[in-house]
Amino acid sequence: MTAILENPARRLFLKTGAAAGGGLLLSFSLPGPVQAQGKASANPFSAFVRIGPDGVVTIAAKRPEIGQGIKTSMPMLIAEELDVDWSAVRIEQAPVDAKVFGEQSAGGSTSTPDDWEPMRQVGAVGRALLIQAAAQRWGVPAAGLTTEPGFVVDKMGKRRLSYGELAQAAAGLAAPDPKTLVLKDPKAYRIIGKPQPQSDTAAIVVGKPLYGIDVRVPGMLYATFLKAPVFAAKVARVDLAPAKAVKGVRHTFVVDGGSELEGLLGGVVVVADSWWAARKGRNALEVTWADHPTSAQSSAGFIAKAAELHGQPPHRNLKTVGDVDTALKGAAKVVRADYSYPFNAHATLEPQNCTASFKDGKVEIWAPAQNPEDGRELVAKTLGIRPEDITIHFTRSGGGFGRRLMNDFMVEAAWISKTVGAPVKLLWTREDDMQHDFYRPAGFHRLTAGLDAQGGLTAWRNHFVTFGEGERFARAASIGGTQFPYGAVENYVQDVSVMPLGVPTGWLRAPGNNAYGFVFQGFTDEVAHAAGADPVEFRRKLLGEPRLIGEPGKGDSFHTGRMRAVLDRAAEASGWGRKTPKGVGMGVACHYSHRGYVAVVVEVAVADGSLTVRKAWAAADVGRQIVNPNGAEQQVQGSVLDGIGSALGQAITIENGAVVQSNFGDFPMLRLADAPDVEVHFVTSDNPPTGLGEPALPPAPAALVNAIFAATGKRIRALPIGDQLA
Repeated sequence: MTAILENPARRLFLKTGAAAGGGLLLSFSLPGPVQAQGKASANPFSAFVRIGPDGVVTIAAKRPEIGQGIKTSMPMLIAEELDVDWSAVRIEQAPVDAKVFGEQSAGGSTSTPDDWEPMRQVGAVGRALLIQAAAQRWGVPAAGLTTEPGFVVDKMGKRRLSYGELAQAAAGLAAPDPKTLVLKDPKAYRIIGKPQPQSDTAAIVVGKPLYGIDVRVPGMLYATFLKAPVFAAKVARVDLAPAKAVKGVRHTFVVDGGSELEGLLGGVVVVADSWWAARKGRNALEVTWADHPTSAQSSAGFIAKAAELHGQPPHRNLKTVGDVDTALKGAAKVVRADYSYPFNAHATLEPQNCTASFKDGKVEIWAPAQNPEDGRELVAKTLGIRPEDITIHFTRSGGGFGRRLMNDFMVEAAWISKTVGAPVKLLWTREDDMQHDFYRPAGFHRLTAGLDAQGGLTAWRNHFVTFGEGERFARAASIGGTQFPYGAVENYVQDVSVMPLGVPTGWLRAPGNNAYGFVFQGFTDEVAHAAGADPVEFRRKLLGEPRLIGEPGKGDSFHTGRMRAVLDRAAEASGWGRKTPKGVGMGVACHYSHRGYVAVVVEVAVADGSLTVRKAWAAADVGRQIVNPNGAEQQVQGSVLDGIGSALGQAITIENGAVVQSNFGDFPMLRLADAPDVEVHFVTSDNPPTGLGEPALPPAPAALVNAIFAATGKRIRALPIGDQLA
């Protein structure tokens, strides 16, 4: 079935060999295991390039575009090594097919580190094939030929052939082993490292349909799904007649559902000729929901339970180095503080949605998904069909932030389509989206630090209260045992206690770290002031000599020199140490996550309890190469603003097992008028490039609250800040 979304004539049909009408259609396979339909597979992942006779190069972007710019930056890698003019490149979204493309998810800032070398090798193989085709035509050794953008050149014979002229012949050649090819010296880059506009920007600003919410298919109906306020509660009683009486309503029925929060839950579905009719039908329903075991849970109850657990021995220890108790007894000064943060929602601007068409035992899906293969598995399990009978089409996502790693909306749309026997577009309301998210878990930390007579840190303990059962953490509620200052202090303890939870949780941008940066860097600031030290100088001393903490190559290994470099750059850029007027303060924080090192300085002004965030400076080390400086700067700016916005006023509150907040009126997003300028600096280091969707967020909330302390002398230890300054 064809969806009306983009011009079908421009779709990229991918296969190996010659393109229709002549030209090269390059399918290049790279060795390596992929996750194919939930099982380890030996299938290689492939990247694809189509070169037309006119020299236009079409490159398929294999990963979903959720605003992180990956649809532009990954094709840039291919185009660079292929040696073409960027103006001659057209980008298309690749179809979802793990057997062909390998990993096609977006999350964890993994796209750049995973695809940095493979995508360049794709371009290099294409260039080698074109050179070989020219060598055969001219009857000369390929070693004597080179390329200029879009052309193969024989400098000795003063001849040149365009890629378009060679594409047909190149299509019939065997691809060389990529390991035999020498990739470009970075000094020769013409595309990588140069600012490029995002591929969809022109279409977005004029409102062209690109997103899941824009999909239209023939015969499509509209659906809305009413679920219980208490997660996973089922329908006890409902009269469907009022909904059926609404003009345009075609179907309304009860879904029994299951208890798995990511799958199909219980509720009432209304399907109509238009979404407005479906919404009116839904509003006419009066549903009585069945009792549920988690209906007694509340944010207030979690806070009380955390305080109780903090007064008891921890459930278990994650890491111990040295003897913290003895070090604290001998400390010249002991610093103690409790830090906490609430549940938080993803609040993607495009609410969850999915279009599905079930027919003859197969289902076709159009979804703004971050993790489509997991969605394929979940749909197959729920509908009782084979994964290979499910076709998924990527659409652009209006924000992801980890929310679309979960695929409940995909399952719902497929189930409804199967039930009514017609294509269906499921649209969530903003209230659905806010009250049925997979939330960033709340957390509670009791921190203790010891200082010697010289102000040096001698001991650090954290008792973290989070959610889970036994030794199993709730999703996204875990913590590693080696959070910095592990490795920089002789006596260190990371303990944990858990309590049960009925609220669905999930990965929010910079999972875990989005909260831990606030906690650990906020408390580090407290310790610095207790030591009588400048906050930047205290961190420099704590980081010490450049060295690697942890095992090389491990996700939690940490290089103090790289962190020191970004800290110094942010301090320099902000003019750290300059005198500020009364009521104006500067705060600093630095954090490592997702293989990136980022330091942030924030300047605020506080007058009569009113807070103004004046400016932020960010310095980031994400390796030796920034692929697209335009997109990279935007990602850092967006992350810092996201962190500031969440710290200022965002919280999800649970009462009687349900979410209280329902829309942006009580879950405020950062407005443009309140967004400070964010000045971005990149510090390059001789390390593989990594992603930028996440590492710049964690230090921002801490830098903000540390700036508030500098301006007012008041410590913010619980987020959101809200009215704590009043």
